[in-house]
Amino acid sequence: MLTEKKKEFIEFMMESDVLRFGDFVTKSGRNTPYFVNTGNFRTGKQIATLGKFYAALIKENCGDNFDCMFGPAYKGIPLATAAAGALYNEYKIDKPYFFNRKEEKDHGEGGVFVGYKPQSGEEVVIVEDVITAGTAIRESMAILSKLDGVKVSATFVMVDRKEKGKTEKSAMAEVSDEFGFPVYSVVDVYDIIEYLEEDESNRENVDRIKAYLAVNGAKSN
Repeated sequence: MLTEKKKEFIEFMMESDVLRFGDFVTKSGRNTPYFVNTGNFRTGKQIATLGKFYAALIKENCGDNFDCMFGPAYKGIPLATAAAGALYNEYKIDKPYFFNRKEEKDHGEGGVFVGYKPQSGEEVVIVEDVITAGTAIRESMAILSKLDGVKVSATFVMVDRKEKGKTEKSAMAEVSDEFGFPVYSVVDVYDIIEYLEEDESNRENVDRIKAYLAVNGAKSN
C-alpha cells in the first residue's frame, strides 16, 4: 500500500536522480528497465534526508534492540553512517557502526574492518541499498562470518525489488530462510508502480517494469 511516507521517499529518490528508468544491468546480471543508484546521493541534505528514512525504518522494526550497524563497502558505508547519525538525532538511539575494506590492510592496525569492533554475543544489523537476488546480502554474511560469535539480527534496505532469488521465492524470503533474520525495506517495486500509475505519462515505464516482473518477479514470498 502506497502511504504518504512511501510516496515522499519515492519522490525523494527521483528528485535525487537515484531512481532511474531506462536500460540497466543489476548486480545479479539481469537486464532491468529501472535502477536504484545510491551513488547519486551527493549532497549533505540528501544524505541527511536518507538517514532519516533509514532511522525511521530501524526504529519501527528494531527500536534499540541491537548492538551495532554494518555498512558493506562501498555504498553501504555512507548509508550506515547516515542511519547511525539520524538514529541519534531523531530518537536519541546512539549505536556504533563499522564497515569493511575491499582489500585487507597489511599495515597500521591491519584487518578488514573499520570502526566499531563487535564482540561475541552482540547483534548486528546490516544497512544496504537494494535487495534484488540477495547477492549483496550473502556477500555481507560471508564478510561478517569472520567475526566469532556475532549474530546478524536484521537487514535494512531502501528498495525491495520483489524479485525471485535462486528459486521462485522472493530473494527477501530466501535470505530470511537461509540466515534466520528479517529484511525490511522503505519501499518495494509495487509501491513504485503504484506511485507511477498516478500519472499517465509514466505508462511506458510502468508497462516495462510489469513485463520485467512477469519474468523475474517472485512467484511467492
